[in-house]
Amino acid sequence: MKLGLSLGYWGAGPDPKAPELVDTAEQLGFDSVWTAEAYGSDALTPLAWLGSRTSRLRLGTSIVQLSARTPVATAMAAMTMDHLSGGRFVLGIGASGPQVVEGWYAQPYPKPLARTREYVAILRATMDREVVRFDGEHYQIPYPGGAGLGKPLRSTIHPLRRIPILLAAEGPKNVAMAAEIADGWLPLFYSPYDDKQYRESLETGFARRAEGAGDRADFEVNCPVTVQIADDVEAAADRIRPMLALYIGGMGARGANFHYEVFARMGYEAECASIQELYLGGRKDEAIASVPLSLVEKVALIGPKEKIAEEWPAWRDSLITTMLIGGSADTLRTMAEIAL
Repeated sequence: MKLGLSLGYWGAGPDPKAPELVDTAEQLGFDSVWTAEAYGSDALTPLAWLGSRTSRLRLGTSIVQLSARTPVATAMAAMTMDHLSGGRFVLGIGASGPQVVEGWYAQPYPKPLARTREYVAILRATMDREVVRFDGEHYQIPYPGGAGLGKPLRSTIHPLRRIPILLAAEGPKNVAMAAEIADGWLPLFYSPYDDKQYRESLETGFARRAEGAGDRADFEVNCPVTVQIADDVEAAADRIRPMLALYIGGMGARGANFHYEVFARMGYEAECASIQELYLGGRKDEAIASVPLSLVEKVALIGPKEKIAEEWPAWRDSLITTMLIGGSADTLRTMAEIAL
């Protein structure tokens, strides 16, 4: 398994330690560096800025929001980044959720799978330098209205190579679609101890994979995994519980929270129901405290270095091809000692 550096997106502003982390990751032999976006900093600008410091690291987005850009705009950015980096760019995309898509980007959210499928088809056509024509349910090129003067166009720049497209996915149908139409999958909360449903979904997708869609052996699974190194396991878990409680309890609404469903499928349905009830009821501290240690340990590496080293083989032998981690430079060094 390879290691990647996950920088995520900014809080109130840029992380002043990001350049040091990128330098450290490259020196330690990490494979890649990844940025993200939600409704603040964008993914592409920091990646270009920090990527210019590197000579070997692959530069990935985990993720670019589908609703933030038209498919051809994303393809333009991807080809530009790939040229500037000498063929090191990896395009990770995702549909996000209705709160962000409709509340921030002012785009419709329904039918995210069909929308993603059309989006990827247009990405491929644009990056293959075809004359782009598309008549789908969600995207029509040229635009069927307006001045009535639009005409199909071909990208002026030539692609440097076939850019890998990775799909962020959590639900079974989304994961299957990643295996069917993409070059890789970006999980969010993955457990090597409970991944039967993911393996089944990937097999379903691979069975539908079109001829010429790329070699299955090259399919990537690049997964962010939280690492907290500390002598006290519970203290390490406490650093992660607020985030897990937010995703399980506070994201989306009752009956419309994909992250909740991921942990429910792991066998924590009762715990998820309790966490959500507490969180949406304004009792956030209680929701955080009720996240079980065993749930944290399913999806994160926590505790002393020796404990993490003992658990490492389960992750190494899992579906993951690249583990994306964040944290301090010391955390990166420790994980490099264990994994590389």
